[in-house]
Amino acid sequence: MSTTYLEVVNEVLSELNEVLLTASTFSNARNIQRHVKEAVNRAYFDINNPEHKWPWLASAVSIGDFYGNQSIETVNGTRWYLFNPSAVDINDDYGHIDWEHVEITTAGVVGETAPYQHEVLNYIELDEWKDHFANSEDRDESNTSIGGMPRRIFKNPDGRRFGLSPIPDKVYKIYFFAWDRPEKLNLHSDTFNLPDQFIHVLIARARYYAWQRKEQPDDANLALQEYKASIRGMRQQTIDATPDAMNDTRIRFV
Repeated sequence: MSTTYLEVVNEVLSELNEVLLTASTFSNARNIQRHVKEAVNRAYFDINNPEHKWPWLASAVSIGDFYGNQSIETVNGTRWYLFNPSAVDINDDYGHIDWEHVEITTAGVVGETAPYQHEVLNYIELDEWKDHFANSEDRDESNTSIGGMPRRIFKNPDGRRFGLSPIPDKVYKIYFFAWDRPEKLNLHSDTFNLPDQFIHVLIARARYYAWQRKEQPDDANLALQEYKASIRGMRQQTIDATPDAMNDTRIRFV
């Protein structure tokens, strides 16, 4: 992941037989050079936006023996939490959360000893919580002694927070997998959060937009076909690489 913004832009400009940019001319690019800069960023988002679970977007590596690459601690008597407590607004939030595999445990909590409590939180819709659990849990807000270890998790309508049911009666650790949002590149030295082996996919998509600007539909179509084929291969090598089933090839004797 060391290919720079300038290198990719110049790769596209070279194919178009246009004047290349330098570190000193990059920020003041005009006309086709400026269009290619925008096309490269657009291509970068085209790759990352439709697929939330690209490995390079993972917010961190997995944490120890737990299922997750991020963790937060609950607070006694508090139901609602941000997955990213340091987020100022939605731009700072994680781009994607694996809601189906959020774990809660007492392991790692100060003062807790084995045997530890450990559960996978059951994701439910907010309306389901309101219909079946909210009324009975209202009293938990004012009397934390009747809370308990959460068993359910649900999303707030604003999409930024999650709620726990029942309300936590003490500190627990919650582990989850999170993926970051791709960030727009600005400086000539900015690098793509993308393995170098897939930079050609980015270039193919950017070439598509560049040839459209040049009003060369045949060249644009060739670049689009290359991009579609490459993005399929990219997904197969990363996200779809695991087998759907295991085969037992051992010989069976009776």
